[in-house]
Amino acid sequence: MNPPLSPDPKVLLQIARMPMPFGRYAGTRLIDLPEPYVVWFRNQGYPRGRLGELMATLYEIKANGLEPLLDSMREQTDPKFRMKDPASFREGDR
Repeated sequence: MNPPLSPDPKVLLQIARMPMPFGRYAGTRLIDLPEPYVVWFRNQGYPRGRLGELMATLYEIKANGLEPLLDSMREQTDPKFRMKDPASFREGDR
């Protein structure tokens, strides 16, 4: 039996804090990108390298409605920052 997968906190932190480096939403944090924009990248192809890996993970987060899990990982100056333990997240929380 394989051990359960656990998310890499470094990846989640980058998704919550890293700005999109180019395009229409340049400067917008990855987690705040509109879902249709992320879906477009999924259909057209993600950028190469680390950004593509982050965006593929972001797609899974958004497709499964898990954005609230990253609220406590945002920078404290971010208006969407919420000090909440991600372990307390339940399906349907938004």
